[in-house]
Amino acid sequence: MTLMMKVRGLSKEYGKGEATVHALRGVDLDVTAGETVAVTGPSGCGKSTLLHVLGCLDRPTAGEVWIGQQRVDRMSERGLAGVRRHAVGFVFQSFQLMDELTAQENVELPALVAGRAPRAARLRAAELLERVGLADRSHHLPAQLSGGQCQRVAIARALVNDPLVVLADEPTGNLDSAATGEVLGLFERLRSGGLTLVVVTHDAEVAATADRGVAMRDGLFVGTASHAPSQEPRVRAITRAEV
Repeated sequence: MTLMMKVRGLSKEYGKGEATVHALRGVDLDVTAGETVAVTGPSGCGKSTLLHVLGCLDRPTAGEVWIGQQRVDRMSERGLAGVRRHAVGFVFQSFQLMDELTAQENVELPALVAGRAPRAARLRAAELLERVGLADRSHHLPAQLSGGQCQRVAIARALVNDPLVVLADEPTGNLDSAATGEVLGLFERLRSGGLTLVVVTHDAEVAATADRGVAMRDGLFVGTASHAPSQEPRVRAITRAEV
């Protein structure tokens, strides 16, 4: 199976001396192409720190992080920006949509930042909004959308640059049960199409839909559980032009 993400000996510390906080303590993780991995555990156990390091939003204190065929933990800031634009998609609990932009414009924005031509970005955004069931809401502002619809826009935005992996931090945390069902159904359809997903969640229902669950406590993995098998799609490398 093709590894989409590989982590070895990952540690992250904050502070110095007696005030040092060991958020991650030498963890290892493999994520194969097309796999959904759910990371669970109590608040403060290191889940969000792990996701931020995997997504190149924060640097590790020690260890290796590989995305596709590239080791990213030693990259320059410019290189990391390229990884964030092209190799990783993010879905946040609070959606993080631009209030003054329409759904269509929110999805287009990362593609434009990555250098895609405006017409190509517009067509790709329209395609993804149709894919997530929001073609008829493309010109609505976030304030005119429900929570579930906002999260589906955020998922479309995460996919616009065809990332190698999507990282989701409590993607259903602000949603009611009906909207949670919508988002889980969407993730399932995307997984059947080859999506590779790492999701941090407190929600047992969300974790149960993953191929594999990883439990964390005090910065360490303390258990795993396998669920449904995944399909392995083609993996691409991050090109030099992208970073």
